[in-house]
Amino acid sequence: MAQAIEDWYKQMPIITRSYLTAAIVTTIGCTLEIISPHILYLNPKLVVEQLQIWRLITNFLYFRNLDLDFLFHMFFLSRYCKLLEENSFRGRTADFFYMLLFGATVLTTTVLIGGMIPYLSESFATIFFLSNSLTFMMVYVWCKQNPLIHMSFLGIVTFTAGYLPWVLLGFSVLVGASVWVDLLGIIAGHAYYFLEDVYPKITGRRPLKTPSFIKALFADEPVVVARPAEVRFAAPAVDEIGQR
Repeated sequence: MAQAIEDWYKQMPIITRSYLTAAIVTTIGCTLEIISPHILYLNPKLVVEQLQIWRLITNFLYFRNLDLDFLFHMFFLSRYCKLLEENSFRGRTADFFYMLLFGATVLTTTVLIGGMIPYLSESFATIFFLSNSLTFMMVYVWCKQNPLIHMSFLGIVTFTAGYLPWVLLGFSVLVGASVWVDLLGIIAGHAYYFLEDVYPKITGRRPLKTPSFIKALFADEPVVVARPAEVRFAAPAVDEIGQR
């Protein structure tokens, strides 16, 4: 069992493995009171006035208590982050890192702006960690790129992947959770999807081209494209969504 888990962990691509490790270590550290969440949460005032820049990063690493909700988000993080990095971004680690950086920037900016809008400021004032929203963004981007894959929710409702974000959003409403966490992920995910996949097809320009200094951080190996005779087609598997 331990060997299987070790092999599964080692087979993860670098960004997924690094983010998952940082999230688990940070959350366990806070649970054991080795780390205080008070030095991790997003606080724009402390970032600007006291230059606590690390908060712009650490608020994406803490997933609160070690409970079923934590396991749920670790499942989604390990699954959909891995699927994106190994498929859509295969051989493009720098582009994948830039996608996460873009998503984190959009989420942070949206929370800051939302905190200044009447009727929304009270809801946004309670958002201190954006880790769940960044995970939801990755789910949204994967679903937009794979909209026809068949899925099921709790083995009861079947649908195609394009509807998964809205199914999860509806489930959050049913259990009384804050919908803003999911909505922020949808906003960031759709912003990336539009600027990366839709806008270039309309205008021929790609506004989210990865900067060269980020590409220099990663040594991506060229992707080997199979010849037509080597291509095999398989029916998409049914994806079982665990209980949230």
